[in-house]
Amino acid sequence: MKYTLDTIPVLDAFKSNCQCPLCQLAISCEDGYIDSLLSSAYMEPEVRIETNKTGFCPQHFALMYARRNKLGLSLMTHTHMKEFLPELKKILDDSSQEKSGPLPFFRGKQKSSKAEMLRNQIRRCHICTQVDTAMRRYAYTVIRLYLDKAEFRDLMRQKGGVCLPHTALLLELAEEAFSAKECQEFEAALSQITLEHLTALEKDLYDFTLQFDYRNAGKTPDPRVRDSVERAVNRLAGAIVGTEAERPAHND
Repeated sequence: MKYTLDTIPVLDAFKSNCQCPLCQLAISCEDGYIDSLLSSAYMEPEVRIETNKTGFCPQHFALMYARRNKLGLSLMTHTHMKEFLPELKKILDDSSQEKSGPLPFFRGKQKSSKAEMLRNQIRRCHICTQVDTAMRRYAYTVIRLYLDKAEFRDLMRQKGGVCLPHTALLLELAEEAFSAKECQEFEAALSQITLEHLTALEKDLYDFTLQFDYRNAGKTPDPRVRDSVERAVNRLAGAIVGTEAERPAHND
């Protein structure tokens, strides 16, 4: 894919009070795509072609169901099911599978089980695809800014890098889209920042556990470690708990 710089949202995210700026960008992207789908986008033919083909993952079905526009969700779900049912019949119907063989998108897997084929079909998601594409653009911007701007390098050090899933994305993209020299420079810097931050976080987490030792009963807890469990979980797994995982409020 051709990458472009999305400088302003990346800078805003890194200047915000969050554990992982890329997680915050991902939540914002996801929320925006859901807003778009449940407004007028679901009536656009090109959008419905894609949602009919892929459907949605459990997480994004749940997020859309929580909104008030049940009509938009019902229309997309109905036409997706209408298109999906013939393919499902080919997967589950033994007689149909014997006559027609594996589906085109499973060609080459001669011994694919029904369970494997069904999992491959239902794990696809239109919103996941859109968010993943946007996050690769943002990750590209992070790397480019780090290589080119000293002030951004300071920002990333202050932030302590990003969560481990997005660290993996940055490392993958550095290898894919940058020169060997640039990739080596960025990988070395990100690795050092990540290890330093996680080493300090591990110490905070250990100090948090000591608060439960009977020998420390009655002592004032260190404010530095109060949220260490939340910070550790979100750094290791992405923004999934606490304030980091909060989504924008909606009155729709």
